Amino acid sequence: MPGRDQVGPLEDLDLAAFEYAVASAGADDVTQERLRTDFVGLALPFARRLSRRYRGRGESADDLEQVARLGLVKSVDRFDPERGSFTAYAIVTITGEIKRHFRNHSWGVHVPRRMQNLSLEVGAARVALTGELSRRPTAGEIAQRVGIEEAEVLEAQLSGAAYTPGSLNIAADGYDGVEIGDLIGAPDPGLGLVDDRVSVERLILRLPERERRLLGLRFYGNLSQVEIARELGLSQMHVSRLMSRALAWLRQAMLTDAPPAWTALDETDHRLVLATTGQGEVIRCRVTGEIDRDNAGYLRDELMAALPGGGRTARLELDLSAVPLLDAAGIGVLVTLREAARVRDIEVRVTGLQPYAARIAAASGLTDLLG
Repeated sequence: MPGRDQVGPLEDLDLAAFEYAVASAGADDVTQERLRTDFVGLALPFARRLSRRYRGRGESADDLEQVARLGLVKSVDRFDPERGSFTAYAIVTITGEIKRHFRNHSWGVHVPRRMQNLSLEVGAARVALTGELSRRPTAGEIAQRVGIEEAEVLEAQLSGAAYTPGSLNIAADGYDGVEIGDLIGAPDPGLGLVDDRVSVERLILRLPERERRLLGLRFYGNLSQVEIARELGLSQMHVSRLMSRALAWLRQAMLTDAPPAWTALDETDHRLVLATTGQGEVIRCRVTGEIDRDNAGYLRDELMAALPGGGRTARLELDLSAVPLLDAAGIGVLVTLREAARVRDIEVRVTGLQPYAARIAAASGLTDLLG
């Protein structure tokens, strides 16, 4: 094969490739390597010319030429003269290698290969249509030219922005010595609460199951105390007491190195129970449990039913010594009871009220009921 520094027309390169294939057929390894080196050197200008087509796309000319040379070597190694022209095969191989280089190394953000190719097609169509229409083409016009959906055009344009993304280290306009990255984002006050959140979660695990469930229903389920009471089968006031005690323990545990011991709360049954006994003209009612707005209606109905009918002298004795809590709704029941007893000419005596409840009853004008 003649030693030439460069090849002009493609026909000459095809002839040289044919001569190389014939000469290397049946030659020993040393001779094949020498012939291969000579032919690659002969075709280097051809690879250089192909690499120049892709200049100005963000990659250096030297890098593109190196990639083109790699494609040339692959073309020489895989060339089969029986399948046609070497130059045609080399053009496809070299340009494919250059495009692969752009896909793998030139994109600032990784984008799927399909979107990379589609972005290039959309870009080429946009340039062509801009020249034809003398204006910027619409997404619909580009989609019609490329033969895709308009949504795919918009997606390709968005993906194209990932080719050369802007740097956060660029100086911000209008700010002296400030980079763009310094203007993005804001302080997150929640970061300072991370340690506290982790600590609270660990402390909650130390609570009994009922208290854990109660706190979960309140702060994660966003249920009211009335809804929690209905869920757990407790009174609203009992739920309030349990929650206050659990939160107080958590606050104390958060402020100490060693969490305090959890002591069980008085588990007296706080459900309302009404026991009525009659002896002669005296009706005795004993109430056990808390009286709050959840059960005040029930207590009122039961006491109205326990009142004896009119026409004879009678007395109702209401024992509230086993009532640890009496709220405003309970005071309302006593007011209703007094009025109903007055209509029926029945004497009512209330005993055993807690001191705070007795003061509220007196302030409500129920002094005549207190025994």
